[in-house]
Amino acid sequence: MTDPIAAVATAAGRGAVGIVRVSGPHLSGLIKAVCGRALQPREATYLAFRDQDGSSMDQGLALYFPAPHSFTGEDVLELQAHGGPVILQLLLARCLQAGAQIDPASGRALLPGLRVAQPGEFSQRAFLNDKIDLAQAEAIADLIDASTEAAARGASRSLAGEFSREIHGLRDALIHLRMLVEATLDFPEEEIDFLQKADAAGQLTTLQQRVRQVMGRAQQGALLRDGIKVVIAGQPNAGKSSLLNALAGAELAIVTPIAGTTRDKVAQTIQIEGVPVHVIDTAGLRESDDEIERIGIERAWGEIGLADAVLFLRDLSRAHDPDYLASDVLIVAGLAKQLSAQVPVIQVWNKSDTAALTSTSAPLQAGNGTSLVLSAKTGAGLDGLRQKLLYLAGWQSAPEGVYIARARHVQSMRSVEFHLLAAQAHLDTGAQSLELLAEELRLAQNALAAITGEFSSDDLLGVIFSKFCIGK
Repeated sequence: MTDPIAAVATAAGRGAVGIVRVSGPHLSGLIKAVCGRALQPREATYLAFRDQDGSSMDQGLALYFPAPHSFTGEDVLELQAHGGPVILQLLLARCLQAGAQIDPASGRALLPGLRVAQPGEFSQRAFLNDKIDLAQAEAIADLIDASTEAAARGASRSLAGEFSREIHGLRDALIHLRMLVEATLDFPEEEIDFLQKADAAGQLTTLQQRVRQVMGRAQQGALLRDGIKVVIAGQPNAGKSSLLNALAGAELAIVTPIAGTTRDKVAQTIQIEGVPVHVIDTAGLRESDDEIERIGIERAWGEIGLADAVLFLRDLSRAHDPDYLASDVLIVAGLAKQLSAQVPVIQVWNKSDTAALTSTSAPLQAGNGTSLVLSAKTGAGLDGLRQKLLYLAGWQSAPEGVYIARARHVQSMRSVEFHLLAAQAHLDTGAQSLELLAEELRLAQNALAAITGEFSSDDLLGVIFSKFCIGK
């Protein structure tokens, strides 16, 4: 990957300032063609950006970062112009044109092969040139995409290398343990005594404890990044749309006494202690002859099947209506069929504000103890629901030093934990299993290295960087 690249590095649309970025080897010729002069390294220079005929296209700041002291590790030029989409596209086209311009002295193009960058290609070059590791590269995209303040702070910690340092610390401890085991394989008559004197068992136990601690923080970071998807389900007129509006603090869904008002899903992301919660209101679940409503109900079941948690909303004012409860039983059976055992279903009894219910005793014992009573109208009980959602998601209140993480990081940490448990079993069996012990430790190290990109397939890199913005 040596072709020089260029792209608009700011978001589409109008703004006060927009940036065009160029990265590649030997940018001095292109700099003189576009800026009309040489630039001092890492010094902002206000000047006119020159068109092919020497006329001014715009005026702004130019910054030059010579290799290797740049984001990508290559020569980098950043042109800060006015942020109109037309001028930025003209400036990008001018850079591409200048790259193909023939230098009279050498008879060659000023910057041969200059092309528009692919999504994430600047960050990918930074990774390939050892300016950042893979976890830090992913943190760049996560910082841009952060939907909450807590997620942004966690991504910033990961970008600063906090997560990577944890992984490197585990790797170093694992390498030291591998060294001890590998050394014993050359001296089979002394291997067990050697490992006992070196306290290999103690080192392995300590390593397992550290892995669990890091995995716990990584799981919290994955929650900050991805959040949880919560689907509100139930019969018509149970108050699903009212609950969505109450949680969101805005009138997002239409609320009427008419059954079947909601025909399609209504989604909104809210924050609970910095964790993004994607709440989806769905059509009321019932038998219907209305074709449009039936489509809405089918979509509701589809969303339920993809949920991380389901709020099964029930109407407390109808808690003693046999027909209503019978329909609820059918919905419970459908939820059991649609959901895996790992997806929690919170039974929420709504309309606790109804005056006639002051002495009622609704059947709240159904399910696995995850029943709540609230009023979407008055807001009573909403705080308890929010805390229940966080608890079921595995969130720890006010965690210290959480860094952003991804599902693949958590999966890699689980793989490390699995291989270390297998290594423990082989160590306990004695000398006849030392080669298997060494192999499990090697696999654990590979799983760790996959997080930071020291051991990653090209396919994985392609998937990760293809989801970045162009120009990043």
